[in-house]
Parts: sequence; C-alpha cells; structure tokens
Amino acid sequence: MMKLRTCRDIERQEWTNKRRFALVPLVFIMALTCIACTARSPAGSQPADAGKPKTELLVAAAASLKDSLDVIGEHFEETHKDIDIIFHYGSSGTLQKQIEQGAPADLFLSAGEKQMEALVGKGLIASHTVLLQNDLVVVVPADADRNMAALDELAEGDIGKIAIGQPETVPAGQYAKEALTALNLWDALQHKLVFAKDVRQALTYVESGNVDAGFVYRTDALVSEKVRIAYQVDSGVHAPIVYPVGIVKESAHAEEAALFYHYLQSEEARAVFKPFGFTLP
Repeated sequence: MMKLRTCRDIERQEWTNKRRFALVPLVFIMALTCIACTARSPAGSQPADAGKPKTELLVAAAASLKDSLDVIGEHFEETHKDIDIIFHYGSSGTLQKQIEQGAPADLFLSAGEKQMEALVGKGLIASHTVLLQNDLVVVVPADADRNMAALDELAEGDIGKIAIGQPETVPAGQYAKEALTALNLWDALQHKLVFAKDVRQALTYVESGNVDAGFVYRTDALVSEKVRIAYQVDSGVHAPIVYPVGIVKESAHAEEAALFYHYLQSEEARAVFKPFGFTLP
C-alpha cells in the first residue's frame, strides 16, 4: 500500500538534497588544496622547519678588527646558512666592562691580553687563545710632508695635536703610553695629546686633519688612503700587541660560538687576516 508523503516529508527531503549538493563544491575545493600542497612539498621535506629563525651569534670585537672580521663573517655565513654573525665593535676595555656587567655576547675578541685576562679571572670566559699580532705606528695625513726617524720628533714645533686612544680602555692607547713613558716623552707631550674612544676614532682624527699625527695599528693605517705611516714604534718599548679570542661562558649559543671560534683559527680565516696587515702567532 503506497504511503502518502506529507508536506513535512517533502520539505525534509528538499533540505537534505540542498545540503548534499552544497557539500560538493566544498569537497572539490579541499581536494584541489591538498593536491597543490603535495606538489609544493618535495619528498622528504620538513615544512615545519622552513620558518625556523636563524641563530644570531653576538661577537664583541676590538674596533681595529672591523675590516677583516666583516669579510670573515660573510665567508662563515656562506657555509653556515642557519647562523647570522652580529658584530659589536668598540674599544676592548669598554667591551670588557659591558660583558662584566652582563651585556649579551657569545665571543670576545680583544686587542690586548689585559682585557681578556680580566674576564678570565672573573670566570666569564670558557675557552680562549691568542689569535693575531699587530704593530703600533704613528700616522700623519697622506699629504703631510713629514717622516720621522724617532718618537721624540713628536715634541717638535711643527707637530701640534697628536691623537691617542684612552690608555685606560683602548689597548692602542695603552701601548702608546708605554712607549712614550719608556722614552721619557709622556709628560712632555701631555699638552698635545687628543684622546679618542677607540683606535678608529684616533685614525679619523688624523684623516680629517684635526690632528697632525696619531697612534694607530699598522692594520688601521693600511685600510685608509687618507693617512700614511710616518714611523713604526719599536716593539721593545711596549707590551706585545696580541689579539686573544674567547668564548663567553654565559653564551646562549655555545655550540655555534665554538664553530665560529674554531673557524677564526682556520687557514681560510688566516688568509683573510694576512692581507689586512695582521701577523700570526
């Protein structure tokens, strides 16, 4: 016996049919999306790691290392795509104090043993070694008609102002003070000295003509076309100029810091340091 369909039954069937047909395009769209994602994701890939941020390695380094380290940092990053090297340049003494006060740093490169040993003594350095050596020179503006046979010529009348790094915080200034003191010139030249916050500022003073001469490292003089070396200071009248490198014990990235620490001692890095005028221990 045929069952008669009520109005309610007909409405219910029409509503069910509408839902069924409405789902068709949605399923189709979802299928296309899955196909597209599969096509974009090569076999064995890990999309979850694609957006992983790089490790930023913070390196506190003496200002005189800037030109060579900028090149070395780029070379290192080419073979270590997951690491960004962030350099913070300044005077070794200032950087030392910042690390002592808790400033973040993964490695420290100093232009003097004094600053590194201070951090080692306070238990703030995990590993360290002497990386480079340098020479102290007196530079004058490139167009200056002056050569020097001895440091005591700095006392002569045609030389007015002399740039020197602050001996308390700038190793180049410390070495210059040692040399001048050994030759009994430190007190006699006090009225001529213009103190700089780091060796690069001392170089800038000479480049700009604001002073007549300045104490900088040989490596600083070689990267500037605006100055020339008038005199190389005898290494026997000051402490050896060495550049130690150390891993900061509180480094947040000890593994990556060790990688860069060893890379700095590699033949590839040494091949960069040499043309900039550094000598190797």
